[in-house]
Amino acid sequence: MRSERSLSYDLAVISARDAFVDTAAFSRERARPLAPDDRRDAILDAVVPLLREKGRDVSSRQLAEAAGIAEGTLFRAFGDKESLIAAAIERIFDPTPLWIALESIDADTGLDQKLTEVMRVLHAHFRAVVSAVVALGLRERPPARPEHLERRLAAILADLLAPDLDRLAVPVETVAEYVRLVAFASSLPMAPDLGDDVLSGLIARGILRHEKGN
Repeated sequence: MRSERSLSYDLAVISARDAFVDTAAFSRERARPLAPDDRRDAILDAVVPLLREKGRDVSSRQLAEAAGIAEGTLFRAFGDKESLIAAAIERIFDPTPLWIALESIDADTGLDQKLTEVMRVLHAHFRAVVSAVVALGLRERPPARPEHLERRLAAILADLLAPDLDRLAVPVETVAEYVRLVAFASSLPMAPDLGDDVLSGLIARGILRHEKGN
């Protein structure tokens, strides 16, 4: 089974029927190979979900099938199965997609909506990481990156909450740390699913009912 992203040719999805629609374009696209780094990235995109599901017990054949390529192509790109798994682990812990998703949240929306979106994004990231850690039996986190998650998250939240800074009772760095702790703890397999909106409401207003005159 081939993935939608071609691993041997350019990222455009080319089907056999395209040859009858535009033969010249079909030939050009089929002849355009991926650069090695792009091929590796495409393979990782395809195999990370399988590793997260099946862990290290997955065979190299299953990995190749998930990527829609031959085992030989897999080994040419990564050398061996363990090297592929190591690259997949690095991809799983890469926070870049997390930063991009958080920075795409509209700072001009209401505070509750922003915090709900922050929780949704963090939950997706942490759940993906936790499931991979469990499936792959990881005991140690890869070496920390130069920009620690806490500092980068605080900087992003400072920009996101800029319109609401005068409403905060604590520094934004404290908010960032608390949001991170709540998001991570509620992403663990045994945690109840309270919902992003409920958790963001508790973060914003606590557990006390705000009555008139108080």
